[in-house]
Amino acid sequence: MSNQRQPKPTLTGQRFKTRKRDEKEKFDPSQFQESIVQGLNDSGTDLEAVAKFLDASGAKLDYRRYAETLFDILVAGGMLAPGGTLSDDMTCTEFCLFKAQEDMETMLAYAQVFHKLIRRYKYLEKGFEEEIKKLLLFLKGFTESERNKLAMLTGILLANGSISASILSSLFNENLVKEGVSACFAVKVFKTWLAEKDINSVAGSLRKVGMDNRLMELFPANKRSCEHFSKYFTDAGLKEISDFARNQQSIGARKELQKELQDQMARGDPLKDVSPHSFVELIKTRKVQTRPEPMV
Repeated sequence: MSNQRQPKPTLTGQRFKTRKRDEKEKFDPSQFQESIVQGLNDSGTDLEAVAKFLDASGAKLDYRRYAETLFDILVAGGMLAPGGTLSDDMTCTEFCLFKAQEDMETMLAYAQVFHKLIRRYKYLEKGFEEEIKKLLLFLKGFTESERNKLAMLTGILLANGSISASILSSLFNENLVKEGVSACFAVKVFKTWLAEKDINSVAGSLRKVGMDNRLMELFPANKRSCEHFSKYFTDAGLKEISDFARNQQSIGARKELQKELQDQMARGDPLKDVSPHSFVELIKTRKVQTRPEPMV
C-alpha cells in the first residue's frame, strides 16, 4: 500500500449563490425622492397626514441611507444642489417648509412634524443636525422669505431640544458674516427661541456647546466689539441677548486677568511688578477676605 497522499478532489464549474443582504445596493436617491414626493403630494397641506405618512414610510424606505434627501425634500421640496438651488431634473413637491405660510403657527406645526419624525426614528438625529448646518451654509441661495421660515423653524427646534445649539457654528462662515447674513439670521432665530424659552434656557444651551463666548463672531472683525453687538441686538429688540453677550465678555476678560496674575505669581515676579488691576480682579472673583479674621 503506497504512503503517498492522494490529492483531494476539487469541484469545477461550481456556482455560489450570493445572498441578497450581501449584495451592495446601488445608491439611488432619485427613486427615494419619487416615493417621498408622491406621499407628500397625496397628503397635501394636512400636516397630521404628512406626519403619519413619514412614520409609516420609515418601515419601507431607507431613511438611514437617504436622510439628507429626505430632509432636503421636507424643507425645500426636492434635493438641493451645492449652493442651495433645487435640482432641475427631478420631480419636486409644493408641500414643504419653503412653500408654507410665513407665520409662527405654521412654523410650529412644521416643527412638530420634524420632532415626531426624529423621535420615532432616533438614528435620524445626527443626520438632521448635519442637514440644518448645511442649510445655514446655503442661506445666500435662499430668498428672504425662505430664510425667515428656516430661522423660525431653527428657533423652535432649538427651544424644544430637537437640535443642539452647535448648529449655529455654520453662521460663522466668512462669506455669510461678511455680507451681514449671519447676524440678520441670528436675530430671527433668537427672537423665535426667546418666544418659546426664557434667556436662562437659551444661555444654558449656548454654554453647553461652547457657543456662549462666540456670538461676537457673527460680525466681521472690524465690527466685532461689545458696543456694536449691543447696539445691533438691542435695536432689533433683543436686549436680553445683548446683555448676555456683554456679561460673557466681562467674564472672559476677568478670566484672562486671573490667568495673567497666576502666571506672574508662578514665575515668582516681585509684587511691585504684578499688575494691580489683575490682583484686584482676582480678589473679587475668589472673594478673598481682605480683613483679618476676629480673634477668638
